[in-house]
Amino acid sequence: MYAMYFLWPQFLWLLLAMPLLLALYVWLIRRRHRAALRYSSLETARAAVAGRQWRRHLPPALLLLALAGLAVAAARPVARVPLPWARTVIMMAMDVSLSMRVGDIEPTRMVAAQAAAKDFLRDVPRHIEVGMVTFAGSSHVARQPTLDRDSLAATVDAIQMQMGTAVGDAIVLCLAELFPEQAIDVTDLSYGNRASTGRSLDDKKKPPPREFKPVAPGSNNSSAIILLSDGRRTTGVDTLAAAKMAADRGVRIYVVGLGTVDGVANAPEGMSIYLQLDEPTLREVARVTGGQYHHAGTAEQLRSVYQNLGSRMEIMTRETELTGLLGLAACLVALVGASLSFLWFGRLA
Repeated sequence: MYAMYFLWPQFLWLLLAMPLLLALYVWLIRRRHRAALRYSSLETARAAVAGRQWRRHLPPALLLLALAGLAVAAARPVARVPLPWARTVIMMAMDVSLSMRVGDIEPTRMVAAQAAAKDFLRDVPRHIEVGMVTFAGSSHVARQPTLDRDSLAATVDAIQMQMGTAVGDAIVLCLAELFPEQAIDVTDLSYGNRASTGRSLDDKKKPPPREFKPVAPGSNNSSAIILLSDGRRTTGVDTLAAAKMAADRGVRIYVVGLGTVDGVANAPEGMSIYLQLDEPTLREVARVTGGQYHHAGTAEQLRSVYQNLGSRMEIMTRETELTGLLGLAACLVALVGASLSFLWFGRLA
């Protein structure tokens, strides 16, 4: 059973007219019977209607049902219904910084992450499109959303590691893929006006971002972001600012913290802090967007997290306005009633 509400509930008052129309119909039928009995015997009247009584009432009943349907349609009903044919997109944002070479998760963090990502691609429902963003000092769209699991798996295997960790950039780039009409630009957010000072005269002027109205966090059930990171941000857009952008668009971020919370014991001097998970920030990213945070300290835990996320995406729902569908059904019912009336009685009953 799915929740339903009405955008214009005041039109539901029209349903009160249905009992009045039914009472009017009954009154007209009785009046017609009384008039008929004045000119014929009771036996003749009974013979005239024997076996055909239901035919007389079916067209008016269908017309009354159609009117009730139109009244409900006028109230603009909206329901949350499963739409397996609707486009559902998951963006995977994978950290490919050099710290992913650390072996605290055997054989290395990167190898474990690649194996878990491919397990996820096998578990996620086939109708859901998956895209991939890789990030280190900068972020890149490694694969746009697609249903081709083989190409995604090949992309996972071809990952190249780099320096730096731009977690916020990765989130913003995922949003740019999910909402291309909003013209979200990672460069502008990272450098602001400084990004335009070196623009070539040959560059075309970008259209201004389209205005959008913020929605409730986690309310977008047709898209999600899975973020895997093993360190803390060292450059790019502020992580929490990027999370706020996702929350304003209703996109949940499921965060997987990979590696050791306390850093790597044998790390070079001054590097331990960069190999340490920034769990408070990553947890806040998940909380702000209505997602979840998972810590995966072992390869098995990482695989389990991805499998759970894959099964959680099984049923995706959307709020769908049923006005057009209900109005069309009402018109078809009215057409059937009118056709039967003309077929049986030669007039609109």
